Formats: sequence, structure tokens, C-alpha cells
Amino acid sequence: MARILILGGAGGIGSATAERISARGDAVVLAGRTEATLMARAAALGAAHRVVDARDFDALERLVGELVAEPDGLHGIACCVGSIVLKPAHLTSSADFEAAIATNLATAFATVRAAGKHLSANGGSVLLFSSAAARVGLPNHELIAACKAGIEGLVRAAAATYAPRGLRINAIAPGLVDTPLAQRITQHAKSLETSRAMHVLGRIGRAEEVASLAAWLLGPDATWVTGQVYGIDGGLGVARAQG
Repeated sequence: MARILILGGAGGIGSATAERISARGDAVVLAGRTEATLMARAAALGAAHRVVDARDFDALERLVGELVAEPDGLHGIACCVGSIVLKPAHLTSSADFEAAIATNLATAFATVRAAGKHLSANGGSVLLFSSAAARVGLPNHELIAACKAGIEGLVRAAAATYAPRGLRINAIAPGLVDTPLAQRITQHAKSLETSRAMHVLGRIGRAEEVASLAAWLLGPDATWVTGQVYGIDGGLGVARAQG
């Protein structure tokens, strides 16, 4: 039985991924910054939970080291931490920039760093999250596109670095997904209508759809997959809806 650490495990995609992994009989450890939320979600899954700020390189490294040293070990990490920032560059403050970099790119880098130090002895899987915005130009997405494009570069470089040690690094690049993180868009009728129209399939995604791919990449059937960024985005990253 494998054990997977899910950072942002109480969020929409993180929680759905944990459900998928638990359903196939593997163990999950949910991690995040808010213990009350984690406890409730972990209790529902019968899973363990740990409080950690994934932006803190040292704290995350300690947690991964502790889990690896436990009898059940650790076989994979999913970094489901991120943010949605919709502003043109000229309206983006330095505080906006620093917060987005910390929440998106720094957490991804910290995850790879911790995995490289502790998981690479026995191999395993790391899953990061990009965005369709890193693949196609979308108005007002400059900041999030920059963060997520950095993650895609990280995936390819880290995959090359750690492949000899059996550590696989992949990412998923979703379109807009119906999660609590996206509520500012999904709860606004006009914004939701616009977002639906941007996706060729005519709707936004569901967390469980992304989780199905996440669970596969973190599981035993994907052991020959590394350095990949998979779009699961209703066609947003590659096609345009008919006018």
C-alpha cells in the first residue's frame, strides 16, 4: 500500500484527489495551514493530517523527512496549493506579485526540493499544478501565467534531474474548475458565462475530473511517465470555441 502526501488536501482538487487515492486502497496524509478544516476532511476519509505552510521550505522538508522515516514511508506528494489572480500587469502590485509567486511557484519548488532530498532514495512521484493560462494567452492572466509557466519549466528540469533516482515529476494544467478557490468567478453569473464560453466543451471542470488524472499520475499505472504537463481543461489550452 502506498502513502501519498497531499498539500492543500482540504481544498477542492486536493480533497477530490484524496478521495480517489483512498478509494483504491492507498493511504493519504492531508496537509495544509488550517487545522480545523484539515481535521474535518481527514476524519471523513479516515486519513491522517498534518499542519504545514507549504511556502516554508524548511517546514515542508521536515514534514516530508518525518513521513519518509515512519514505518509506512512516503511514496508520493501532490502540491495542490495555488491561487487565482485576474489582473492586468499594470494593476498588479509588488505585494500581489510576491503573494502569487509564494503561493504558486514557491510551494511547487519547495515540494520538489523536499522530494529530492527525501523521496529520491527509493523513488516515487511528485505532482504539481500548472494552468491552461500558462499555455495560451488569456487577458488579465499575466501574473498567474508567469507563475504557472515557471512550474512547467520546473517539471521538465526536475524530471531530468531525478529520473536516475526513480523520482517522477509531472503536472496537470487545468482550465477553470468548480472549486471553493474559484467562487469569485463561479458565483458571478456573467463571469461564469464568459468562462464557460472560453472552454470548447462549453462548461467548466469538476474537481473529480481533475482528481481522476491526479490519482493516476500518483499511482502504480504511471510509473513510466515523467516530465509531462497534462491539460485537462475542456479544450481551453488548445482550441477555440466556434463563434
